[in-house]
Amino acid sequence: MQLFARWEDWTHLIFSGVLVTYSIVAKCKETGQFGVGIQSHFFASGDACWAKAGIGVVVTQAMALMDHGPLGLELLEQGLSASETLEKRLEADPESEIRQVAIVDSDGLVAAHTGTSTIPSAGHVLGDGFSCQANLMWNDMIPSKMAKGFSNKEGKLSERILAALQAGQEAGGDLRGMQSARILVVKANISEKSWEEKIVDVRIDDHPAPLDELGRLLKVHSTYTEFQEGGYELDLEESEMEIYPEIAFWTGVNLAVNGDIESGKKLINIALQDHDGWIELLHRCSEINFFGIDEALVKNLLTDE
Repeated sequence: MQLFARWEDWTHLIFSGVLVTYSIVAKCKETGQFGVGIQSHFFASGDACWAKAGIGVVVTQAMALMDHGPLGLELLEQGLSASETLEKRLEADPESEIRQVAIVDSDGLVAAHTGTSTIPSAGHVLGDGFSCQANLMWNDMIPSKMAKGFSNKEGKLSERILAALQAGQEAGGDLRGMQSARILVVKANISEKSWEEKIVDVRIDDHPAPLDELGRLLKVHSTYTEFQEGGYELDLEESEMEIYPEIAFWTGVNLAVNGDIESGKKLINIALQDHDGWIELLHRCSEINFFGIDEALVKNLLTDE
């Protein structure tokens, strides 16, 4: 099989897909959640991964053919296993030897493919309910290091996926460096409201240190999720609240509305010092008595005494 005989063929393949470098697909044995993590020196590498609650997860990389993602999920939804789905997708791809594809199905069964013409170092490692795959690597150890990082990490599926990506980078990573990353996690079962099936979707499309930024945003995501699920209450130290003026504001309002003016004012001032618009927001909320905010409360909150 002769590849890249002409420059036009080579550029078509690159810019019709994503030169994704390394990724992990997984099903959590404890929660049943499905997840995928990805990193590459290519813009918006997160476009190359798909996950559907109760169905499975697919990633396509190397000279990625995006068809494998949504069409792979369709086959899984029809009841095909991961290996059957992979076989059908590769049969439909005349250039499968320049691809990597990995799939986890609803039963946690895994299938992966590394084409013989992917750019070395390239390969994949299958684990219990997960697969780690990489191409364009500094060395052959990256997939196994990723698998070890994932298996040895405890906690949420998103945190374990991040650990795998970090292990891949620490082992050498992409020949070209880093640019983009994504972690996507969906629920174990199909929901009546499909838009509620996504648990985590954090992506970095262009950044010099995408994994560091991904880790930071995962913490922000977790904090906001806890805040919303806790009814706009969150037990954070004041120094931590300074990082999240939005959370400080609404937590302070909640305290003030329920009678603790002093504590509420202290937190609201964190937001007021961050941006002038928070004062205007207090006034606008008082005009419609939003969240129990009225003129008297605003006056108390804005008084220096």
